[in-house]
Amino acid sequence: MTSVKSFSVSGYGPERPWWTRFFARDSVTRRLDWPILLSALTLSLIGSLLVYSATRNRTTINQGDPHYFLVRHLMNLGIGFVLMIGTIWLGHRALRNAVPVLYGLSVLGVLLVLTPLGATINGNRNWIVLGGGFSLQPSEFVKVAIVLGMAMLLSAQVDAGDRAYPDSRTVIQALGLAAVPIMVVMMMPDLGSTMVMTVTILGVLLASGASSRWIFGLLTVGVVGAVAVWQLHLLDAYQINRFAAFADPNLDPSGVGYNTNQARIAIGSGGLTGQGLFHGAQTTGQFVPEQQTDFVFTVAGEELGFAGGILIIGLIGVILWRACRIARESTELYSTVVAAGIVAWFSFQSFENIGMALGIMPVAGIPLPFVSYGGSSMFAVWVAVGLLQSIKVQRPVQA
Repeated sequence: MTSVKSFSVSGYGPERPWWTRFFARDSVTRRLDWPILLSALTLSLIGSLLVYSATRNRTTINQGDPHYFLVRHLMNLGIGFVLMIGTIWLGHRALRNAVPVLYGLSVLGVLLVLTPLGATINGNRNWIVLGGGFSLQPSEFVKVAIVLGMAMLLSAQVDAGDRAYPDSRTVIQALGLAAVPIMVVMMMPDLGSTMVMTVTILGVLLASGASSRWIFGLLTVGVVGAVAVWQLHLLDAYQINRFAAFADPNLDPSGVGYNTNQARIAIGSGGLTGQGLFHGAQTTGQFVPEQQTDFVFTVAGEELGFAGGILIIGLIGVILWRACRIARESTELYSTVVAAGIVAWFSFQSFENIGMALGIMPVAGIPLPFVSYGGSSMFAVWVAVGLLQSIKVQRPVQA
């Protein structure tokens, strides 16, 4: 027989040493997915070194303090870690009941960006400036809300035993739930986040067991929509230039193709083992724009070389592998869909970020999970880690 273990460790009185309770078979500590936790923590710490290397000499943005971004990156990591612990403590099942509130707050957040409270950075109006050097990007939290909201709707009838898979009406409701914040994000416009959310939706639908015609239908709509957007000239000039530079890497190397050209030079100069941490010529010379955020992988490529780049990709791979395992071993559809949605989110965002640094994907302005500087992104990915850990911890085990 199986039962769901709670967070408390029963049967261990105060006479037992604390470490006995801490490492007991049914304790939270023993049941955490440590490969995910250690990989995410290692990536974040590597990111702190890369962010420091990219910003220590940039007096125009670090306010004359070489440790400005390093301190804030570590602060973001600390807050993100606390959010993960809070998510585990609350549990993904409790958050399922809070989805309407979380969804409403996420939609409200992206709507506020379109008001005078919003700020435009690098052509995207997707920030709310909080002051003191801190800002908030609500679209990052929309990713969490979409995963939880769609999972709640798609799994309701299945987990209740009423159906083997979600029906068409349920799929339409789930797509409508996701469409509202995505349309707001597109109005900013934030093309990168829109791409990540779209792939996440596809991952959620695949994991839910929805009919394949929905998948093919969405892909068709996506292709037709992309062509329509291009033909109707709905993209901003800088977005068109990014795609043009991707299509022709040699296009205007000192203008629209500058970012990708400098990124490839930085990564290519790293060789096998790199030029050494804090010794990259391109990084020290400040040739690559946004190197602490969108192009942070170029710092790794130049200073840590091919070996460092493979290490980062390998750690991301460990997180994805373990998350896939959590999704596969879950006994309820809700947990499976949440874990699968996180896999789709992390995998595409990582591929897009690294791909644009390598020149195999268009520049879309999205961070590398756990590594790039940015509080909102750091908070969101650590909440996602907390959801994965909660699913792992609360999974039914043999009594």
